[in-house]
Amino acid sequence: MALFGDPFRRFFWSPTIYRTTPGSSALLDWIESPDAHIFKINVPGFSKDEIKVQVEEGNVLVIKAEAKEEGGGRGKEKDVVWHVAERGGGITGKAAGFSREIELPEDVKADQIRASVENGVLTVVVPKDTTPKSSKVRNVNVTSKL
Repeated sequence: MALFGDPFRRFFWSPTIYRTTPGSSALLDWIESPDAHIFKINVPGFSKDEIKVQVEEGNVLVIKAEAKEEGGGRGKEKDVVWHVAERGGGITGKAAGFSREIELPEDVKADQIRASVENGVLTVVVPKDTTPKSSKVRNVNVTSKL
């Protein structure tokens, strides 16, 4: 059966690979090159100080953004009327951000992850570990008594 050699087998045999918070609007592209996994995420309006990228639980890439308060947050000015607030419009905290979680493949160098933001796009580069893996076969000595 080819399923066990298929790169998508994890979608069928493991718990959640990819999680996002409800209402998240951060669009994601996941590109794999021979040397790295590259994640491109739309983060318009977020500065590098508002974005947090970390690895949790050994191999879960967590990307979060939380908007800081703009000049006149909602409800701060009595003469301001909000008609539409699709961009977060003065909302601060978790309601004006997003969170994405992606389980990384086993062949990555989690300690060498790089991230940069430019023109509203966050690029996270996760290098692959290209060193050949030693065989996971281990001989067990068989005796007549335990």
